Amino acid sequence: MKLNTKSRYAVMAMIDLAQQVEEQNEKNCVPLSLIAKRQNLPLQYLEQLFAKLRKCDLVKSARGTNGGYELAKSANNIRIYDIIVAADAPVKVTRCDITSEKGCNTNDKRCNSHQLWHELERVMHDYLIQVSLQDVISGQKRFPMVVLNGENS
Repeated sequence: MKLNTKSRYAVMAMIDLAQQVEEQNEKNCVPLSLIAKRQNLPLQYLEQLFAKLRKCDLVKSARGTNGGYELAKSANNIRIYDIIVAADAPVKVTRCDITSEKGCNTNDKRCNSHQLWHELERVMHDYLIQVSLQDVISGQKRFPMVVLNGENS
């Protein structure tokens, strides 16, 4: 199973941006061209992604000679899940819409593995919402363990 390209690239780029802020120890804008080069990502694709990240208030942009992007809030307050949602959509494992009575099969019933994939989706959500950009770039803090809330939905 893989995250889609938009989500993976957005997370990679945001980690890079957060690392630059931490290394420079100041709030300077980072040009997307530098992120694209360091992460080996297409610049045009990053421009589209950062427009979405900006709309979701995860980054701020500045024009001009020293223009580029900076984090809109601290790396500790940006969750990996927020980046994924801003870039595209939450990680979806099932074909079914969990809120719909209609299933993913042609007979309007849910597939026989629906509950399995739904639980995996929930675990991924619970994990990604706990991990901040700061957690990833610090490398010192162990990522949190996912604790399911015990619901059988």
